[in-house]
Amino acid sequence: MPTDAIRELVIATGNAGKLAELRALLAPAGIRVRAQAEFAVPAIEETAASFVENAILKARHASACSGLPALADDSGLAVDALHGAPGVRSARYAGEGAGDEANNRKLLAALAGVPMDGRGARFHCVLALLRYPADPVPLICSGSWEGRIAPSATGQGGFGYDPLFIPLGETRTAAELPREAKNRLSHRAQALAALLEALGAPGGEC
Repeated sequence: MPTDAIRELVIATGNAGKLAELRALLAPAGIRVRAQAEFAVPAIEETAASFVENAILKARHASACSGLPALADDSGLAVDALHGAPGVRSARYAGEGAGDEANNRKLLAALAGVPMDGRGARFHCVLALLRYPADPVPLICSGSWEGRIAPSATGQGGFGYDPLFIPLGETRTAAELPREAKNRLSHRAQALAALLEALGAPGGEC
């Protein structure tokens, strides 16, 4: 799937934070990034049990609705003390339509009484790129970001569980990191770097 075959694609997400991160990370590749909202792509139920399956599901849907190649991200937080939860349900952990604050509150409640050395966690990201809706060989790339869950939320940056996630080797949460640092270290940055390398695009080394 050479990069010169893809000059424009639609990002299959309604999450403004993910869209902004992916735009920034794809900028070096010279690919025009379109939001699925430009094509009135309706939300699709994420019914799969894995990040890979959900990413493919969303990419096929966005490609079919837009007529463009589509890139979908499915990502989430896996907490050791919760046997990998919230996992693929990270965005809906506190229920359908729940916001970041509700999800964070539920996570903190679930970890109440767990000491810091038992609060290991990692973010996972899977990217699926389809050239057209029926593409039988989607390009799949993934990344993960190790860390632990803080006892309380701190920081104003990022989105999702960023105010609770302290990356390995850091004392600050992901929400306290400068945007440039997060876009270099995160699970999404790692997956995007692998994707750009696979495409032979500029920026694949970041």
